[in-house]
Amino acid sequence: MKNLAIILAGGSGKRLKGDIPKQFLKLSGKLIIEHTIEKFEFHKDIDGIFIITNSEYYDKTIEIVDKNSYKKVKKVLKGGKTRQESSYIGISATSDYDNVLIHDAVRPFIMSDLIDRILKALETHKAVDVAIDSPDTIIRIDENNFIEEIPDRKYLRRGQTPQAFKLEIIKKAHDLALKDNYFSSTDDCGLILKYNLSDIYVVAGNDFNIKITYPIDIHIADKIFQIKNENIKKLNMDDLKQKVKNKVIAVFGGNSGIGKNIVEFVNRNNGYAYGFSRKNDIDIRDYKRVESVLKDIFNKHGKIDSVVVSSGILNLGFIDTLSMREIVEQIDVNYLGSVVVAKASINYLKESKGSLILFASSSYTRGRPGYSIYSSSKAALVNFAQGFADEMVKYGIRVNVINPERTATPMRRNAFGKEDDSLLLSSEFVALHTINIMFSEMTGQLFDIRLSDEKKKER
Repeated sequence: MKNLAIILAGGSGKRLKGDIPKQFLKLSGKLIIEHTIEKFEFHKDIDGIFIITNSEYYDKTIEIVDKNSYKKVKKVLKGGKTRQESSYIGISATSDYDNVLIHDAVRPFIMSDLIDRILKALETHKAVDVAIDSPDTIIRIDENNFIEEIPDRKYLRRGQTPQAFKLEIIKKAHDLALKDNYFSSTDDCGLILKYNLSDIYVVAGNDFNIKITYPIDIHIADKIFQIKNENIKKLNMDDLKQKVKNKVIAVFGGNSGIGKNIVEFVNRNNGYAYGFSRKNDIDIRDYKRVESVLKDIFNKHGKIDSVVVSSGILNLGFIDTLSMREIVEQIDVNYLGSVVVAKASINYLKESKGSLILFASSSYTRGRPGYSIYSSSKAALVNFAQGFADEMVKYGIRVNVINPERTATPMRRNAFGKEDDSLLLSSEFVALHTINIMFSEMTGQLFDIRLSDEKKKER
C-alpha cells in the first residue's frame, strides 16, 4: 500500500491577524510548515507528500522545499478559495497512491505514533477521522442566540487531522460534491458522511495536536515545545547505551569535565568517541588542524555521527586591566572556536544526518562584572547556533545548545576555587543529558540543565 500525505497550507492567516499566513511563521527555530512537513517526511510509511499552498506563497513554498531538500515532496500545488477546493485539487492530482492522509499545515505537533494508528485503521476501514474528548459542555444555539440543545458530552469529540481515506472513496466524495455544487464542507469526512459512502472510524488523537489559528495559539505552541524539551531530558540508561552503540563522536574539550564524561560513556558502551583539547595539541581556533582530525576519524570509521564542542576558558578579568591579547583569546576560544568546528564539521555531519552540540553558560543571559567577555561570548554563541541551525536544516544536520547551571568541572574549580559540590551540577549528569539530546530530532534549541533536575533524579 502506498501512502500519500496531502498538507493543506492554503490559509491566509486572517484569524491570526498577522502580515503573513500562520504556516509561514517561525516557531522554535523553524517555520510552522517545516515542522509539519518533516513529521511526514521522516515517517517510514509515508511514500509521498503533496503541499497545497496559498497561490501568493507558491514561490516561497517551493523555496522551502528546495532549501530543506525534502525527498518525499512530489508536488506543490496552488490551492483554491476554500478548504474543500484545496483538498479536491490535491486528491485529483494523483492516481498513484492507495491511501491519502489530509492534514492541516498548521498542526505541527502531529506525532509519529498517531500516523501509525491511522494507517493501521486504514487496513480495515475506508475512512478514518481523528478526534479527542471534549472537556467542555457543548451547546447548540439557534439563529437568535438561544440554546436549542445540550448534547450528551460523552458522545462528543473535537475533530483533528489528519483525516485518512482510501483514495478512490474520497475522490468519489469530492466528485459528487462538485456535481451537486456543494461547497460548504469544512472537512473531508463531512463529504463521506453527506453521501453515505462509508462508515468513518475514529482514532484517538492527541491533546498536543493543536491547530494554530489565533494569536494565543503561538504562545501555547511555544509551551508545547518546552514540554517536549523537558520530555527529551528524561534519562533512560538502557536507551542511552543503545543510542551510542556503534556511533562515532568527536568531542572538542574532551579531555576534562563534561567532554571527558561524554567520551568515557560512549567508549564504555560500544561506541567510538575521541576527545581533543590543547593538551593533545588541538587548538579549536585552528581550522586546518580541526579539519585534519575530523578527516582522520572519518577515514577510520567512514562516518561521524556527532560533534561536540565543550571547550572554553573562564578567567576573571576586568576590561580596564585585561590586555588585548587576553580579551581576544577569550573571544576566540569561547566563541570563534565553536564557529570553526561547526564549519569544519558540515561535510561529515551532512553525510550522516548527524548533530552538532555547543555549550552555553548560565551567564549568557546577563553579563557579569569580571566575566563580561566570557558571558558575552556565550550569548553570541547561542545566537550563532540558532541561525546556523536554520542554515543546516537543508542538510539534515541538527544543531543544539546545552546550557547547564553551575557545574563541578575543572574549569570552574580553577576559576572559583573550592565550592560546595551539593550546590553544583555533576559533570556526569550534564554529559548524560547531552548524549540524550545529541540523538533527539530537535534542532535550533537551547536546553537548560538545572541542578533541580539532578536533585529530582536523586530523590
